[in-house]
Amino acid sequence: MDWFPLYNSIRIALISTVIIFFLGIFAAYYIAKTPRLVKGVLDVFLTLPLVLPPTVVGWLLLRLLGPKRIIGAWFLENFDVKLTMSWWSAIFATTVVIFPLMYRTARGAFESFDETLAYSAQSLGLSNSYIFWQIRMPYCRQGILAGTVLAFARALGEYGATSMICGYTPGRTATISTTVYQLWRTNEDRSAMKWVLVNLAISFVVLLAVNMLEKKNRAGKKGVL
Repeated sequence: MDWFPLYNSIRIALISTVIIFFLGIFAAYYIAKTPRLVKGVLDVFLTLPLVLPPTVVGWLLLRLLGPKRIIGAWFLENFDVKLTMSWWSAIFATTVVIFPLMYRTARGAFESFDETLAYSAQSLGLSNSYIFWQIRMPYCRQGILAGTVLAFARALGEYGATSMICGYTPGRTATISTTVYQLWRTNEDRSAMKWVLVNLAISFVVLLAVNMLEKKNRAGKKGVL
């Protein structure tokens, strides 16, 4: 059994999750401070990939990153780098698809934060940076971790946008999801079932971790109250 699809899926999911971890926290924290109208518009824009079909997301990315499109053509001309049909092309797709999960989870965690803690820290002369990393983030860490794990699971199972932007090449761009589809197309049900079971096992572990983090988060808040 060729384990490349598992390895490729995990590295794409890990890199994408690291990217959206910081981007999601940054966006959630600073957008919360914007005026209500601006916040509403930005919130809709950033959450849109969550409700769009993955194939639509993939099509939009191809319109930007394709070798004959604006960004893709520029990279190809100046750096001789093709932004599609490679394993790392999938990172663009999964990052866009899973970003709303991290953003909304981080926003919810920050909204549950007791601002009196920040005001008290400010009255003691502590910097905003210290308050964010030493007070706000520890308080919200369980919710943020749960969002991170959930985003990773979503990235691991992404198919629509990924298949459009990087295709399917065994040993190069194949992921678990694209491999299952290709095996199904060629009537290799036994091999497809093996990958389905692998995906189910990983998803089970990930969701179990999310539930444990959420329970721990609720227990911690009750303890504070």
